[in-house]
Amino acid sequence: MRILVVEDDAVLSDGLRAGLRIAGFSPETVASLEDARAALLAGRFDAMVLDLMLPDGSGLDLLVEVRSAGLAVPVLVLTARDRLDDRVRGLDLGADDYLGKPFELEELAARLRALGRRPAALSETRPEWNGVTLDLAALVASRADGPVPLSPREFSVLRALMDRPRAILSKAQLEEQLYGWQEEIESNAVEVHIHKLRSKLGHDFIETVRGVGYRLAEAR
Repeated sequence: MRILVVEDDAVLSDGLRAGLRIAGFSPETVASLEDARAALLAGRFDAMVLDLMLPDGSGLDLLVEVRSAGLAVPVLVLTARDRLDDRVRGLDLGADDYLGKPFELEELAARLRALGRRPAALSETRPEWNGVTLDLAALVASRADGPVPLSPREFSVLRALMDRPRAILSKAQLEEQLYGWQEEIESNAVEVHIHKLRSKLGHDFIETVRGVGYRLAEAR
């Protein structure tokens, strides 16, 4: 799951980024509403962890904007303001879950996994193409003969292609899945991961459309 963490406490933000990576997530961290808006415009996220007290306003303002724009990204509100009326207001404005500070990372990770299993997302949790199935909750790829070991970034590239199996995705579109919007992009990363995926799934599993990008080969 690709997670956007909106938290202005630098120590907590760094801890969340490291801990969520260990837990199998792909977190990106920002410290303001302005940067959160830019990140949401730049790419797709599977969930957002949202602090309420930010330097340029309330996280609830962003929550209202997200829901008004029709974005269905699950939002977990993370804040020290854990009174009942605060929780009720956040949930009424469109939050999916609420976790008060201090908290345990294991609980946050479990709540994020639960958000990924919500009914709205169930139809997309196990995409399948040409004999390969992705379990998005467990971050595992498998075939009839068993699991296929993939690195997190190989999994991200394959997921992007399987989300839109008949579409041609450009190198730039695939790079969005590999890197945070503020990260430096390695020039040949996409080509390297495509090569590794072909070596594990079959050289004809992913097609190169010269000058355009990549797509999955039609089912055999």
